[in-house]
Order: sequence, then structure tokens, then C-alpha cells
Amino acid sequence: MSAYPPPDGGAPTQGQRPVDRGAPTQVGSAVQGGGRAPGRRARSGGPGGPGGSGGPPTRRDRDDEGPPKSGKPRWRRFLPSWKIVMAGGVILVAGLFGMIAVGYANTPVPENYKESATAQGSVIYYNDGKTPIAELGEKRRIVSIKDIPKHLQDAVIAAENREFWEDSGISFSGLARSVWMTATGQQIQGASTITQQMARGYYEGIGTEVSPSRKIKEIFVAVKLNKSKPKEWILEQYLNTIYFGRGASGVEAAAKAYFGTSAKKLTVPQAAYLAGRIQNPSRFDEAEAKGNMALTKERFDYVIGGLQTIDPAKYGEFKDAKFEDLKFRSYKTTEAYAGLKGYMLNIVERELESKYGISEEALRSRGLKVVTTFDEKLMKEAKRIVDARTRVYGPTVHATVASVNPKNGRVVAFFSGDDYTKNYTNRAFDTVKQAASAFKPYVLAAWLEQGWSLDSYIEGMKTYKAPGTKDISNAGHSAYGSINLATATAKSVNTVFVQMGEKVGMDKVAEIAKSAGVGERAEASQGKGIDWAIGEHNYAVTIGSASVTAVEQAAGYSIFANAGKYTPWHTVVSITTFDGTKVGEEIKASRTVLTEGVAADATYALQQVVKAGTGGAANIGRPVAGKTGTNNESKDAWFVGFTPQLSTAVGMYKELPFSTDCKKELKYDKYGNPLIHRKNPKYEVCWKEVPLPGAIGGGGLPTQIWHDVMAAAMDGRKVEDFPAKAGTGVPNNLAPKPEPKPEKTEDPFGDDGSMDNCVLGICTEDDGVPEYGEGGDGGEFGEGGGDATNEDPSTMGGQTVPSPPAGAASVPESTREDE
Repeated sequence: MSAYPPPDGGAPTQGQRPVDRGAPTQVGSAVQGGGRAPGRRARSGGPGGPGGSGGPPTRRDRDDEGPPKSGKPRWRRFLPSWKIVMAGGVILVAGLFGMIAVGYANTPVPENYKESATAQGSVIYYNDGKTPIAELGEKRRIVSIKDIPKHLQDAVIAAENREFWEDSGISFSGLARSVWMTATGQQIQGASTITQQMARGYYEGIGTEVSPSRKIKEIFVAVKLNKSKPKEWILEQYLNTIYFGRGASGVEAAAKAYFGTSAKKLTVPQAAYLAGRIQNPSRFDEAEAKGNMALTKERFDYVIGGLQTIDPAKYGEFKDAKFEDLKFRSYKTTEAYAGLKGYMLNIVERELESKYGISEEALRSRGLKVVTTFDEKLMKEAKRIVDARTRVYGPTVHATVASVNPKNGRVVAFFSGDDYTKNYTNRAFDTVKQAASAFKPYVLAAWLEQGWSLDSYIEGMKTYKAPGTKDISNAGHSAYGSINLATATAKSVNTVFVQMGEKVGMDKVAEIAKSAGVGERAEASQGKGIDWAIGEHNYAVTIGSASVTAVEQAAGYSIFANAGKYTPWHTVVSITTFDGTKVGEEIKASRTVLTEGVAADATYALQQVVKAGTGGAANIGRPVAGKTGTNNESKDAWFVGFTPQLSTAVGMYKELPFSTDCKKELKYDKYGNPLIHRKNPKYEVCWKEVPLPGAIGGGGLPTQIWHDVMAAAMDGRKVEDFPAKAGTGVPNNLAPKPEPKPEKTEDPFGDDGSMDNCVLGICTEDDGVPEYGEGGDGGEFGEGGGDATNEDPSTMGGQTVPSPPAGAASVPESTREDE
């Protein structure tokens, strides 16, 4: 039976149940009744169709089925009551404050401060202790708040945090601005107070990354600092750590960098300028470098205005201060290691680390004042002289110079190259070359130390064969006969010195040389010091097959100039902090290598080299002693000489590149400096030594350079003489002493009874003008050729030089030791 009424709404048909329209019946979940439900719109469609009284229920009918509802709009049914909202808000705020409280309680003020925040760069000075060579590391000088003028403090406060003295370490207005900018997607930043800036710049663990968590930590630390530290302390740390530009951190360094003065001497306008730069120093540096001063002028005006606000009575007179009236110190960005400075810094840094334990990092952070041994004037003179003398030969011919005070071992001057940033090899200290005949004085000293004298005679044959050694010849295969050691030294007779080494023993020669610091660099860098050279070349070491550096030779000859005593060469005089505290003192340890008598006799022999031998060009008008040296094919040429006050070595060599793969990748330290001053590229694998041009010998260009350098060094200084010849020891003749040849005595009066002036050394020509002949004992002449033959007498110590002995060839001096 159908449950629906008939279509016409009349009486039910047979089999149908009557429908009671008075009382509603429940069909599913829908309410059925005789009329529309209150507030419900009439259905569309026919009575028997969808939505009609006789049709099936629609989807909307099904959705609307349910219990009776109140008269509220449907959307309000989903809103919580105000009581719930209130309770939730209270819980949220309480939780937030709880989290803040826990975070604040668990954020301590860091115990460790950044080393970089208090790092003070060190200054390296010339030997006057006043003229800086360079400043290394952080440009900062820590000063007490008592030494920072009040107007500078006020200027910084006016620029950065005008409520500094009253705030709690943070600025709530600035904090609100920061939160708003973060919430709206703008940059995370916001008016950090001086205390906040000081906290993140001074302490470890706070950092500088841009993040909300870091900012919150910074705020917590700032608040705690404000409670635990005096405002004056906070301001002092801030003023000593903040960066101002031009590489200067802290107010003291900034005052020097921009105005060439100290912080305590800054004027109010100068203080305002520096304070204004704190906001963005790098940006201001960049703009000023391009000549754009508008940005810094705007900040200057802002700070001046702030000062009026802080204290109108005190700063009112500066309201019309003009930015244009400021006078800035000139500024030029320079590489600290450029030019000669790099070579000086290189050797000083190495000495500080090896002898004083001061590392590179410590040097750049401890604020040290290092006074060196270098004389600024002589350093520049050495460069000028070498450049003038060698320019014609081009960049492949190298000259090294080292000058050492023989009394204390101080390296007064040296020359290793024109520019360290272009050639990192510190030649005067690191380039090892064969000493050639400049090694012979150590052999002579070993001979004299055995108790044998300069009056010993040895045969100077053309060639000599020593045990275990190749044949050794004199330059030009010259034979000199039986000669004494002073003459053999002046003439640089190879065969005599080989015999001396054989007689003395090479162990004794090595002992003297090593005691004088010779061969140390070759030993340290290559394992090829004096002992190695003797094992490799045996007696050839007597004529210079061992390798040395210029500074070793200059210091080594001090055993002759300083009465037998040797003080190791060094470049550091003193190390102090800038408040005067001593950190390290000069190393003055000396040792006795020779007796005074031996040193005096060896010096006498070396004087003959200049007076009448191969080193005549070294005459500078005062007592000089020294020795020339030239090795095979003139690859290495030397002159090493000294006065009582200064010992100087000059070495020359030529190198040509034979590989294009020479450049090495440089590493950088944490300051961005290339590590070229710590580990030099290995250029030796890319260069090949070749003979010097024009057969340059030791008695030529090296001696001329030595002459010019020493003349400059000795200018205006007192003339000192060497000790007289001591005449120590007894003769040990390895060859018969030559018998003096009787000279024919002529009657000074001719057959006609007139005097023959020629016999007296004065001849009279037909015109009656006297002509001076070769008469007189001018001293025996050295090897000749490239060193002294036919030189003007003025270059030979003022003496007339006779012709070489018969058979002596005119060639440059040479060790004639083939490698």
C-alpha cells in the first residue's frame, strides 16, 4: 500500500492508509505536517514531482532534516563564546611570558669575549723606534674611558642611542619597529641600542646572523648587561670595538686614521664626523672614495643636531659647524707587503716566531711594538744603488746585499728585490749560492788558529791534486811560485788554499765556518750545509764550493772585524706592548771563534786584497778589508768586506726561466692576507742559473756595488782603524822560502860624472820634464784580468799596480771547481 496520499489530495484509494494531517509524522529525519515549517520557503515543482508533497525527498530535504534549531544564523553556531576567547588569551599570554622568562633565565651573559673585539694590531718600526715600517692586523688601540673626551662620548650617543644613559639596555620603540618590520616581511633589523651593539660585537656566542632567535638572545644579554655592568664600562667597550672605516676599529685608531691625532685631541666637529660613520662605515668609505661626501655630511649634520638636543648649553655654539671645514688625513689603500716593506716584514715575522714564539696571529692581535735593526735611509740607498748599477742588465740579473754590524749582529740594511708582492724570494736571507773565493778567509783563519803564521810559504803551482778531489787550478792556470799567505790571499791563489785545507784538516775549516754561522740556510732548507759540501766536494770547499747567503757572509766576516767574536745576525731589537711592558729583548749572545791575534792577522791579509789585490774597487778612503769571489763560468760573483763598524756582502747571479708553470696558488690567512710572507712559492724549480753577462767577476760589479753602499753607510761616521798586524804563530813552510835576488847596483853617476836620474826612479826626457817610472814597491798584484789589471791607481788604494808576474793570464778570478 502506498504511503503517499493520492495526487489530488482527496480521500485515499482502496488499500491506502489515511493520512492524519493534523499531527506530524516522522519520516526519516524530516518533519512532515500539514503546512510549511516556520520560516521555510515553499518548494518548487509539482505535488508529485521532486520537492512536491507527493514526490520523493530532494537532497536539500535530506540535508535539512534534523532536530529543530533556534533562530540564530548558522555561522554563529561555529564561534566560541567570549568566555572561551578570554580564557584562551590569558593562557597564551601567560605561556608567552613564561617562555620569555625561561629564555631570559637560561641566557647568561657570555663569559668569553671575542679575541677579534679586543685584538690590537702590532706596529713594526725602523731602528729609530719612531718610523713605522707597517702596521699588521687590527688597527685598534685600547683606551680607557677616562682618556675619551666627553664630547666624543656625547657625539656617539647622539648618533646611535640618545636614551643610552636612561634605557634598560634595549629600546622598546626600536624593538616594536623591529617586530613590525619582521612581521610585514621587511628586513629584520631595528635600532639596536649601544648596549646591544656592544654585546654582539664584544661577546662570543651571540653572533651577527639575521634571525629572530639571535635577536632575542642579544636582547636578553643586553638587559642583563645593563643590570650587571656600569654604563661607563659598556660605553668604553663599545668605543674600543666599533668599526669606523679605513680599517680602523675603536676611537683611538679612527682618530689617527681620519685626522692624524689621538682621540683625546679630537674637536667637537671631528668627533661628530666619526660618530656619524658608525652607522655604515663601509658604505661611507665607498662613497668618499668616489668623491661623494653627501652621505657623511648628512650624518654629520644629524649628529651635530643631536648634540644640541643632549646639551644645548654646551654644544649650542656648534650648531653652525660646517662639514666643509673638516680637514681629513690623506688616505691611500696600500698593500702592507708592497715594495721593500714585504722583505723586512717577512724576515722579522720569521724571527719573532722562531726566537720569541710570537705567531702571526699573535702579532696581529696582541698590540705589540716591534723595533727592528733596519736603517730606513740605508735600506733605500741599497735599493737605489743596486737599481742604478744593474738596470742595464734587465730583470734576470740579481744582486743581493746584506749589511751587518759586526759588534752586535744587527742587520742594518739589505736588498732582496724591488717589490715583495712581485717576487717573494727574500734573496739576502734565503738564496744560497756558492761562496767561491769569498770562503777562503775561513781557511786562512783555521790555518792561523793552528799556530801557523802569515809568513808561511806555500807553492802556488798552476794545478794541484788533493786526495779525493778533482784537479784544482788557479785562474788562467797561473803559477805563482813560493808565496806567503798574505800575498796568496791578495792574489786569491786557489792551489795555495787547497794545500792549506789539506794541512789543517777540513774538520777544522768546517768548525770555523760553522761557528761563524756560515752554511746554516743551506743546511736548514736543503740539508746541504758545510758538512755536506765537504762530503761532496772534499777539499774543493776551501775555494768556495759550499753554499752561503749574503747575510751569512756579512755576519760571518764579523769574526775578523770584531776581534774574533761572532754574534748571530738578527733583525729585532725590542718587543713591547704599547703601554711599555717588555715582551722580548734583543738576543745578544755572542761567542768567541778566533783569538784577537788571529783576527788581526787575518784582517791584515784581507786588507791587502783591497790595497794591492783583486778588490781594489772597494777603496772608500778609509781602512777596508775584504775578499772577492767568482765561481766557474761566472755564475756567482761576490765581494764581502768590512770596516770596523760595518760588514757588507754583495752577491750576484743570473737566472733564466725555463718553465712557464711557475706560479703557485696562494693561500690566505683569516685576515685576507696572502700567505706569501710565510711560505714562498718554490721558484727554484722554474729558474735556471746561467753565467753572468760580460764575465762579471767578484772584483767588478759586486765590488762597485759594495763600494757605493759602504760609502753611503760610512758617510759622516768617524774613521776607525783596524788593529795592527799581531804576527801570531810560526811559519809552516810547505815550500822553500824564495831566496831574495840581489839587485844590480849602478853608479848613480855616469861615465861623464853626471847623475843618472833614472836610477833614482826619475827620468828626464829631452825637454827636461821629469817622467815617473814604475819604481817603488807598490805591492804584488792579484789575479788581474777582470779584477784589477790596468786599473787606475786610484782604484787600488792609491798605489801604482805593477804588471802581473810572467805567465799570469788576464782572466777573472774563479774557483775553477767544476760541478
